[in-house]
Amino acid sequence: MPSPTRARWVLAAIVLLTGGAIADAAPEPAVDQLRLIAPAAPGGGWDQTARVMQQVLQRTAIVRSAPVENIPGAAGTIGLARFVGSEQGRADAILVSGLIMLGGIVMHRSPVTLHEVTPIARLTGEYEAIVVPASSPFRSLNDMIAALRERPESLSWGGGSAGGSDQILAGLVAEAVGVSPGRINYVAFSGGGESLSAILGGQVSLGINGLAELEPQIQAGTVRALAISSAERLPGLDVPTLREQGVDLEFENWRSVVAAPGIGSAERKRLESVIAAMVATPEWRAALERYRWIDRFLPGEEFARFVDGEEARVRTTLQKIDAGQNGGGTLASVGAYPTFVLSGLALCAVAAFVVGRTNRTASPPVLRLRLSGTVWWIGLALVINLAMAETVGFVAASTTMFWLTARAFDDRHPIRDALFAVGMAIGSYLLFGRLLQLSLPAGPLERWL
Repeated sequence: MPSPTRARWVLAAIVLLTGGAIADAAPEPAVDQLRLIAPAAPGGGWDQTARVMQQVLQRTAIVRSAPVENIPGAAGTIGLARFVGSEQGRADAILVSGLIMLGGIVMHRSPVTLHEVTPIARLTGEYEAIVVPASSPFRSLNDMIAALRERPESLSWGGGSAGGSDQILAGLVAEAVGVSPGRINYVAFSGGGESLSAILGGQVSLGINGLAELEPQIQAGTVRALAISSAERLPGLDVPTLREQGVDLEFENWRSVVAAPGIGSAERKRLESVIAAMVATPEWRAALERYRWIDRFLPGEEFARFVDGEEARVRTTLQKIDAGQNGGGTLASVGAYPTFVLSGLALCAVAAFVVGRTNRTASPPVLRLRLSGTVWWIGLALVINLAMAETVGFVAASTTMFWLTARAFDDRHPIRDALFAVGMAIGSYLLFGRLLQLSLPAGPLERWL
């Protein structure tokens, strides 16, 4: 029987040998560090995607370190511009992007587009949910649609960045139920956290966002889901689809990753290999199931061709719903209501010129001065109306315009003029917004009309 000392030496040797074998078998990270840039505030879909990638890449030792950086603003176009400008030629960072960024590029007429970056892969797809606060009077999608058809501007839709998938879906739903998409009162938030807070706080009538961001609140009962944008009901989620409730529409958001411009082909292939290795892991598959993401992996050149087709589709869709087109001509890009006001301003300028140039001898100087001053006051009223409309809404801005116009003719009755202005503003809103179906700027007062 070996002595205790000899046994301890044998045990130590076994531990050293097996420990060395285990160390040799441990995978070496393919990349030492890969920075993940989410071009949005924390809490949204891009941030969620980046942080899931961080966990999977590090846990599987594909990457040793994968820090996440948030750069919010303008549907990801601020992050995109900074990425292109500061990461040129660097292969140690990737940017999370997707359908929302394409919409932001079109909406904000961004000089930097996805053509400036290096496409790596499309990753996921996700359905969207339409929800209301638990205290909302809307018990079903049909309740909401009835109110939408009756008073479109009275409903405020809270969602992600302007021009993104949330606003696109809101416009498509409106169009599908016979309401002009331009009449949707859409309130954009820079991140999913801000949007969710507004929905829970009742600051908006209803919310629209990715299912992964809303499902915890749906399951907790703090929001009521009216519809899901999938083709069929999803297992484990008792939410009816748009289609089964009479809205013939299916919609899917997608997310992807891109690399910086100017990297070499070997660096691009290495990044593509890293992402391909990540999506093949059981950890990534578990994340897809947990967040109800759809596997839409599409690598390299195939993804680049897909983006080209999507850009054309997004541009067409945004033009269709009057949400910031980039090529519909001058009048289309300005909008019907601003064009109407600018036309009135031009007529005032012409009238002022005519008054100043004709009847110089026939009219008394005081009368000519009075007529000219009145015309210029009306012009000023139109300018103020145009400047205020997008901020305070049509009714408040038009009230100011009509009050100034009345004062231009007779400044002795301010209260009478104010009552006249309110009546004219409400009447004009009902005429142009309801009867003629023009897209008018919506503010707090429009929700009561």
